[in-house]
Amino acid sequence: MLKDLRGNLFGGITAGIVAMPLALAFGEQSGLGPQAGLIGALMIGFFAALLGGTATQISGPTAPMTSLAIVLIATFSAMEGGILLTLFTFFVAGIIQILMGVFGIGKYVKYIPYPALSGFMTAIGVLIILGQIYPISGLKSPAGALNQVLEFPTLFDTLDIYELGIGIATIAVIYLFPKITKAVPSTLVALIVVSAIVYFLPFKDRVLFINSIESHIPTPQLTQIPPLNKETILLVLEYGGMLAALGAIDSLLTSVIADNITKTKHNSKRELIGQGIGNAISGIFGGLPGAGATIRTVVNINSGGTTRLSGVVHAIVLLLILLIFGEYVSFIPKSVLAGILFTVGIGVIDYKGLRHLRHVPRAEAFVLILVLILAVFMGLVEAIVVGVVLSSLLFMRQAEEIGVAKTEVTSLENFKKEMPWMDEKDLFKDIPEDAVYVKHLYGFLFFGISSEFQKMIKNLPDVKIVIIRFERVPYIDQTGLYALEDSILDLERRGIEVYLTGVKGQPLSMLKALKVVPELIGTGHIFKNIEDCAIHVSNVLEKSQKKE
Repeated sequence: MLKDLRGNLFGGITAGIVAMPLALAFGEQSGLGPQAGLIGALMIGFFAALLGGTATQISGPTAPMTSLAIVLIATFSAMEGGILLTLFTFFVAGIIQILMGVFGIGKYVKYIPYPALSGFMTAIGVLIILGQIYPISGLKSPAGALNQVLEFPTLFDTLDIYELGIGIATIAVIYLFPKITKAVPSTLVALIVVSAIVYFLPFKDRVLFINSIESHIPTPQLTQIPPLNKETILLVLEYGGMLAALGAIDSLLTSVIADNITKTKHNSKRELIGQGIGNAISGIFGGLPGAGATIRTVVNINSGGTTRLSGVVHAIVLLLILLIFGEYVSFIPKSVLAGILFTVGIGVIDYKGLRHLRHVPRAEAFVLILVLILAVFMGLVEAIVVGVVLSSLLFMRQAEEIGVAKTEVTSLENFKKEMPWMDEKDLFKDIPEDAVYVKHLYGFLFFGISSEFQKMIKNLPDVKIVIIRFERVPYIDQTGLYALEDSILDLERRGIEVYLTGVKGQPLSMLKALKVVPELIGTGHIFKNIEDCAIHVSNVLEKSQKKE
C-alpha cells in the first residue's frame, strides 16, 4: 500500500480536488444538500479504497447512483420519518452489496450486452441534463423526466437571465480552460472563478446560493431504526436492492476500465464488499450512496496513483475540505453546480453507441433505444433487466436461424496446448515459436463471452504477430465487436501486429459497418485463408530479420 508514496499522494490529492465540486453538485441535486454529497464521497471513498478489490479505484457519488437516489428521496419525503427512511435505505443497499460480494454475484455483470449498457448510460446523461435545465435557469426542477419534458415550454416565460448566464459561464469555463492547461481540473476552476466573480457583481442579491456545510467531523445521523410497516419495508428493500445492483454495475465497470489502464486484475467479490461497507457507513453518517467513479479513477491513475493509498488520500483531502472550507460553500451559486452537472450529463452519454445505431443489426439498435426510453421514463434498473432479457431472446433467435449453437473460448492457461487446425500444421514449422501465435475462435462472439475473449487476448504471450482465425465464427454482436476492437488496440499497444483470417458474412459486414475495417484493421491485415496469411507473415518476418 505504501509503494510509490509520491505518486499515490499526488494521485489522491488530484482525485480529491476533482471529486469535491462533483460531490457538492450531486448532493445539491439529490435534495439532501451539498454536505450529503461530500460525506458520501468521503466515506465511500475511504472504505471502498481500503477494503475494496480494485487498488486504484476512486469511489463516491456518481451520476447513476444519484439519479436513482433522487427518485428514492422523492418517494420517502412525503412519509413519516422520510429522512430516516432514506438513510436507512442507503444503509440497507450497502448491506445487500456486501452480500452480493460474499456470494460472488459480481461475476454476472459481464453478461450485460453492450446495447443495454449503452442505452442505460445515455439515459443517465439525458436524466442529468433534463434535471439541470431548470436549476441552471434559476427554477425548481419538476419531479420526474416526463414532467420536466412536458413543462419545458413554460421555462422560457419564467427563467432568470442572471442565473442562466452564470450557468452558461460555468459550462464555458469547463470546456475552454483545458485548452489553456490541463494541470488544474477545469470543474474546480469553474467553481471557484465563477463563484468569486458572481460574489462581486451588483446583481448577486438576485442569485440563489447553496447552504453552507457544517465544518466538523461527521457524526452519525441514522441513530435509530425508522418507523417501519409493511409498505415501507417493501420500499426499503426495493430501492435498497436497486441501489445495490446499480452500484455493483457502476463499480465493476469502472474496475474493468482501471484494469485495462493499469494491466492489473480486480477482485470483484472484494470490490463489492468494500463498496457495500462504504455505502452502509455513508448512510449512517447522512451521506449519499455511491460507486466506483470512472473519471476520478482515471485521474488518479494518470496522476500517479497505483495502490489503495491514493484512494485513502483522496478521502482525507475531502475531509480537510469539509473541516476547513465548509463556511465558504455558501458563496457557490446553485446555477454553478447545475452547470457542472450539465457537463457531467453531456460526458456520460455514449456517443459511440449512438453513432453506430444505423450500422448495427436492427435488433441491437432496438434494444439500445428501448433501454434508453425505459430508463428515462420508467426506471434505471428495470430498463437494464429488460435490455438483458430482450438481448438474450434476440440472440437465441439469431442462433436458431444460423443453426450454430456451439460457443467456445478455449483456456489459455497453457498456450502450447492449443492444437493447430489441420490446414495450418505445416505452415509455421520454419517460424520461431515466439514469433507467431495463432488463436482459434469457435461459434458466436457475443455479449455472453466478450469479457472472457478480452481476458484471453490480454493473456496472449509476447510474440511479434497474432493471427486470429474467424473461419468458424458465423456471428458477432455489437458487444463482441467492441471487445474485439479493444483487444486489437491492446495488442497493438504491446507492439504486436494482428492479422485476421476467414472473416466473412455477418462478421465482415459488422467490421466494415462500424469501420473497424479498414480504420483499425487495414485490408492488408485480413486474409481469406490461413495459407495466404502464412505467406505474408513469413515475408514480414524475413524483412524484419534483415533489418535487424
